[in-house]
Amino acid sequence: MDNEKLLILDGHSLMNRAFYALPDLTNSEGVHTNAVYGFLNMLLKMKKEIEPNYIVCTFDKSAPTFRHDKYTEYKAGRKKMPPELSQQFPIIQEILNMMSINIFEIDGFEADDLMGTLSVFAEDKGIEVYIITGDRDALQLATDKVKIIITKKGITQKEIYDRSRMVEEYGVTPTQFIDVKGLMGDSSDNIPGVPGVGEKTAFKLIREYKSIENVFENIDNISGKKLRENLKKYMEQAAFSKKLATIVTDVPIEMDLSSIESKKQYDAEGLKKLFERLEFKSLINKIPGSKQREKDEICKTQDYRVKVNHVDDLNKLKNFVHYLSGSKIKDNLLYINFNVVNGKTYSKNFIDKIFINSGEENFEIDVSKLYDENEDDTVELMKVLFENPNLYKISYDVKSPCSILHRMGIKLSKIKFDIKIAAYLIDSSKSNYELLDIIKEYTAVDISEEDKDIFVKETAALEKVYSVLRQKVEEGNMEKLLYEVEQPLIPVLASMEYEGFKVDRNRLLQQEDKFKLKIDKVQNQIYSLAEEEFNINSPKQLGKILFEKLDLPVIKKTKTGYSTNAEVLEKLKGKHPIIENIMYYRQLTKLYSTYIEGLKTVIEEDDKIHSSFNQTVTTTGRLSSTEPNLQNIPIKYEMGREIRKIFVPDNEDCVILSADYSQIELRVLAHIADDKNLISAFINHSDIHTKTASEVFKVPIDEVTPVQRSNAKAVNFGIVYGIGDFSLSKSLNISRKEAKLYIDTYFERYPNVKLYMDNIVKEARENFYVTTIMNRRRFIPEIKSSNKIVRALGERLAMNTPIQGSAADIIKIAMVNVYRRLEKEHLRSKLILQVHDELILNVYKEELERVKNIVKMEMENVLDLKVPLEVDINMGSNWYEAK
Repeated sequence: MDNEKLLILDGHSLMNRAFYALPDLTNSEGVHTNAVYGFLNMLLKMKKEIEPNYIVCTFDKSAPTFRHDKYTEYKAGRKKMPPELSQQFPIIQEILNMMSINIFEIDGFEADDLMGTLSVFAEDKGIEVYIITGDRDALQLATDKVKIIITKKGITQKEIYDRSRMVEEYGVTPTQFIDVKGLMGDSSDNIPGVPGVGEKTAFKLIREYKSIENVFENIDNISGKKLRENLKKYMEQAAFSKKLATIVTDVPIEMDLSSIESKKQYDAEGLKKLFERLEFKSLINKIPGSKQREKDEICKTQDYRVKVNHVDDLNKLKNFVHYLSGSKIKDNLLYINFNVVNGKTYSKNFIDKIFINSGEENFEIDVSKLYDENEDDTVELMKVLFENPNLYKISYDVKSPCSILHRMGIKLSKIKFDIKIAAYLIDSSKSNYELLDIIKEYTAVDISEEDKDIFVKETAALEKVYSVLRQKVEEGNMEKLLYEVEQPLIPVLASMEYEGFKVDRNRLLQQEDKFKLKIDKVQNQIYSLAEEEFNINSPKQLGKILFEKLDLPVIKKTKTGYSTNAEVLEKLKGKHPIIENIMYYRQLTKLYSTYIEGLKTVIEEDDKIHSSFNQTVTTTGRLSSTEPNLQNIPIKYEMGREIRKIFVPDNEDCVILSADYSQIELRVLAHIADDKNLISAFINHSDIHTKTASEVFKVPIDEVTPVQRSNAKAVNFGIVYGIGDFSLSKSLNISRKEAKLYIDTYFERYPNVKLYMDNIVKEARENFYVTTIMNRRRFIPEIKSSNKIVRALGERLAMNTPIQGSAADIIKIAMVNVYRRLEKEHLRSKLILQVHDELILNVYKEELERVKNIVKMEMENVLDLKVPLEVDINMGSNWYEAK
């Protein structure tokens, strides 16, 4: 038995260590998981390093121990465990049971006593013992065969102590360490010790006198009058503290070595399901057996593939497609993986290879090589493959290849399932949705990015991923959202990317000159107000001007000096005219770099900007635009609005048409809240802000002033975002009392809005998520936070998400319907941009009336709401005029 090892885990200590070392992690259900995740990582790491024959985990019981019986103040004053941590203990104990790790916890004793008893028992049998803990109290248990592993600096670093290391580092033996504790006490356990004796003095005394008893026998020899007095006065207290600090090693427990064996058999399936629910992607792959089984299944298919590298090989695929489309095999499903290479511009993006798994044959098509050999034959093959109405395609991130195929004159039809979009709908909170991560999360197969067969293995895994994700979409009742909104939107976005938005290069140069002149003018105004020239872009130099020379009140300081960020400048507004000029200067320079200089680099040979539209970025369901972002051109200042003048129709026979939903979020609020007064206002086509002003300020509609209407507008839109009296008072520059009165009066007039707000927050607390009209789901773990600020954020998200998310759903359905009508009626006018509640089209003048009618009809009849949807349509020779 000399080579056998026992690993003892200090459950409470390790959970605490992990909880405070890691950020607050939660799964999509809002369950806190950081302590469990950190604990498991330490456990798996130690198991791998030590390879124990036996393993146990000890926990403290909530019942009082024998120490409490001796000393009622034992551990008194210790902070109550945060609920975010306490809720994780049942989870870790469930996992330990599934891992066949024996748990020890006994009323009347602490985990330390159980660790001491187990270590003595094992050492007597010649077993080497490793105790892993974050608590130095356990150092007294160290011997030549009992090693104490102390976790340090989070969960990654550790120190290992045996008897010799203790003597070497501290100059005392492990048992003498108890005497040190008796003298110095322990504030965390409320062990009193001797007042005035700290760690340094305690170690010095025990090194010299070896024990508390010897210290007292030699008390008159100890230098320092105050120290001698304290030692004499608190002699009994020190001896008592030593007893409290001593770990018991003879707890009456029945021990059977076979019951604590480190078993190789886990409840692998149970662990996998639990880790999936907890969203421990990386840990799923560490469950023995789970990864290998599925990896073996995937590897079976990888060698059975037909490579299509030359034009001569095209017939292999063509014949198979014809055969497959006429058969009933696998419901004619094709699992397709595109290797898309993204260039610097839209026109430089290309499909390098395509991997197809039909369940019967697997193909690897070298599109780049085929295209170079024979462009016409390759395009014909792609048409046969992708436009075939009898073949249903399951793929990942279909929009990118769909957009490239569109450029080649090929339409990707019968998209049955997009893996990326489905993963996004299931949990919209993630920062990215890489295929490898999705495969790892939902199949536990870990494919390396360096694997030379990465695309083949990914393709082989698609069928399993599809099966899991389809079930999860159904469980979330999101079939309609996926199949009738998000996936039909893919060809619409592909078309918009292909069409692009034309830019007038001459006007862009003119705008560049205007910006330079304006920036110079504002810069000189700042220099004049500062009475000197300096680098406005340097926070250090700007800080000196504002807070030293102009003597403005310091709002915030950083390690490097004064803060001059936007928040600080906002608080300084009105205190000196230089502030508004600096804010304007920053806005101008940002606009110039982003939308003047920035746009010049992305205009392609066709004089168009081809932005990329993304469905899986925002948590609310809104589309995003990148490379460049055309949705975010600031319009606060006229110079920002002027940028829109450079965006023009395709040619002189066209105009730009803008179709904008009127107050869509307020209309959605009226529908969801089912508030009669709000619904009535929209049904009667009232000016909702004037109507609200009349209600809130209790004046006749025809007597509402512009200021009252403006304030009512702030209240209307603030309510949508869960605004409070503090934020509204800042926004309107009024007192909190007045702001509260506005909000209270608003809720009096629109009582069902208040009821909706209260109910949706309650719903979020119960479910950890809220949904839109189309059942789009957003998880809100913040709603359960113990931090008031974070919890308040969660409440505002709960109030706003169903509104903003439903508005996003509506505009997406409108895009699909408008696109299909234009296609159906064979019109040349095209949808080219979406900016939140607005659609932009390039419209041929001869089709203008038809397109206006189509757009208005389709946008206003998207869903059957309790209030009418209204659309404002404008035209112009550029985007600025149309808007």
